[in-house]
Amino acid sequence: MARRMLELPLAADRDGPGSLTSQVAGQLRDAMADGRLTTGERLPSTRTLAGLLAVSRTVVTAAYAQLFAEGWVEGRHGSGTFVADGAPGRPAGNGQPQPALTPRAVTGDGPAEPDGSMIDLRPGVAWTAGIDQVAWRRAWRSAGAGVTGDLPDPRGRADLRAALTGYLRRSRGVHCSAAQLVVTRGVAGSLGLLAALLRPGDLVGVEEPGYPAARAVFAAHGLRVVPCPVDSAGLRVDALPHGLKLVYATPAHQYPLGGRLSVPRRRALTGWARDTGALIAEDDYDGEFRYDRQPVGALQALAPDHVVHAGTVSKTLAPGVRLGWLVLPARLVGRVAELKDATARHTGVLEQAVLADLLAGGGYDRHVRGRRQAYRRRRDELAQALDRVPGVALSGLAAGLHALVALPPGLSEPEAVRRAAALGLAVEGLDAYAVEPGRRPPALVVGYATPPGHAYAGALERLVRALSP
Repeated sequence: MARRMLELPLAADRDGPGSLTSQVAGQLRDAMADGRLTTGERLPSTRTLAGLLAVSRTVVTAAYAQLFAEGWVEGRHGSGTFVADGAPGRPAGNGQPQPALTPRAVTGDGPAEPDGSMIDLRPGVAWTAGIDQVAWRRAWRSAGAGVTGDLPDPRGRADLRAALTGYLRRSRGVHCSAAQLVVTRGVAGSLGLLAALLRPGDLVGVEEPGYPAARAVFAAHGLRVVPCPVDSAGLRVDALPHGLKLVYATPAHQYPLGGRLSVPRRRALTGWARDTGALIAEDDYDGEFRYDRQPVGALQALAPDHVVHAGTVSKTLAPGVRLGWLVLPARLVGRVAELKDATARHTGVLEQAVLADLLAGGGYDRHVRGRRQAYRRRRDELAQALDRVPGVALSGLAAGLHALVALPPGLSEPEAVRRAAALGLAVEGLDAYAVEPGRRPPALVVGYATPPGHAYAGALERLVRALSP
């Protein structure tokens, strides 16, 4: 397999467009998208490919890290780097290639997806190069040594659930025991399990604007999705419609506006759940990353019997590590575990063991602290850069991996996206997150976690140019 990979016409042109890293990542991405590289095929080692292209190993390592973050490749402990199963762009059912980056719509009538030479400033993907490789390798060695032939517990490994309980208590203020946790395949898998608890036709409230994937998961299960308005203080509890069986919310850092659900609204929302008997699905997708004040505690702590707390490692470790969790009211644990088992939504035993080791040994906490510092610096650099652009206003900066950038007067979202694309940047407009576009002032949702460190300053300069008069 390695020989076939090396026969691909890869090149690194120091005088060409884009950085060497973006060139290498783009060519490999194209090869996976058009089928020249197939699922399971092994890529050369970073040292081998760097030698063939006459570039530094750092260039190839950064390219692989970018492809890993986007879900194109996966690492197998002790074996190397491989084209991931179900990577974006692989044929899906109809045999047609999928979009070349993570499948999110670009606002307006600009390009449907950026090509491999573009720098991705869209939200939702963490930067993976900061993982402590020593702790990572040690955790995988330990996990491999402990593999058994026992049937997996559908709730997840006992050691991981115990470790997660301690972590969630100290980092997010969650009130739970290990018996209330079910390990899942990330937030989408968690929401699918919650959706399966309801009946087709039941009403589910989702923030508007909000997370499109959540709407898609609920709709795919036959539920009726009802947009629920939000503002700078989060979900408008006073505007919740009657008859909801579940409401999905992002109270720590509203996605995508970036606001925090205020204390009065937290109390009002949990009171609403007690009065109506509805469930609250709390998506704590980036709750660990708060910069200007102490982290906001989980909503679950206010009403453990009415709030389901959903978490994930996709924003802390990497999106390719498909692990998440649900903290459930005790009455729902058995039903969710049965649904997970019956629908074969199993979670990898090795990945669970790795995360358990990182949590127990303190490696995960150290990693999160390091990422928090790095992302805070990136956020500050973004704010400083855009402070030079007249008419631009930033919000949602207190936490998370993205900011909301209100556009200068006269600049529309489609035009801003087109300008950015012409300068080699992939960005998204706020309307991409709305069921009813055009109801809010034009803005971009700018992610600052994804670009490699060497490309970030240049990306900000391009963004300033795209938004300047």
